[in-house]
Amino acid sequence: MGILWVSIGGVAGALLRYQLSKWIGERWAVSFPVATLFINVSGSFLLGVITRHASGWFPNHEQAAVLLLGTGICGAYTTFSTFSYEFTMLMREGRTRAALVYLAASGVLGLAAAFAGLHL
Repeated sequence: MGILWVSIGGVAGALLRYQLSKWIGERWAVSFPVATLFINVSGSFLLGVITRHASGWFPNHEQAAVLLLGTGICGAYTTFSTFSYEFTMLMREGRTRAALVYLAASGVLGLAAAFAGLHL
């Protein structure tokens, strides 16, 4: 049953990431990976909230909720591979400052968002 929950959540998370990336890209034509930064930070926050509150929201189904919402949705919604690729491309283009800002912002904001989600 766990595979089903992760699969359903994974499809939803991937579609959400795709649509949100597209929407952000259409509104902010910048050469900085704003969409991925926003997605990874918001996903870190959501995972913190889900981890903290799943047992209260779904007292008899905590494991299913974490598999669906955490592993499935948040796992597919956030993307370390895209972050790594975008960081590497910024470095390759000689945009070292932008790459380092992206690296620092992703790390600091992602950890702060997860912490905030856990302590909300």
